[in-house]
Amino acid sequence: VQLQAFGGGLVQAGDSLRLSCAASGRTFSRNVLGWFRQAPGKERESVAAISWSGRNIYYADSVKGRFTISRDNAKNTVYLQMNSLKSEDTAVYYCAACPNAYCKGQRVDDYDYWGQGTLVTVSS
Repeated sequence: VQLQAFGGGLVQAGDSLRLSCAASGRTFSRNVLGWFRQAPGKERESVAAISWSGRNIYYADSVKGRFTISRDNAKNTVYLQMNSLKSEDTAVYYCAACPNAYCKGQRVDDYDYWGQGTLVTVSS
């Protein structure tokens, strides 16, 4: 089972990026999927999570109104559209999958499967 995140890069404040995370080895169409980030010297924090149907979505307060999480179950892929990026969004971003459809998806401990991370650097 593998989750592969990509789409990170170096951008300027105010720019947009779209992260993608493709899963292989099994289907995650019935699992809660999420995005986390970890800045240097800080703990990994939840950014967003989405239920298997897409009807239930969670965002951290710091990204509400700027980031959008979505998923394509047919492609076994989850996305994170990031707009109006700020320097404080600089971090390694990780995608993750809960083991089932019932986890709340807001804590690191909720997730069993993790991608390798993609670096997002926002210059001010």
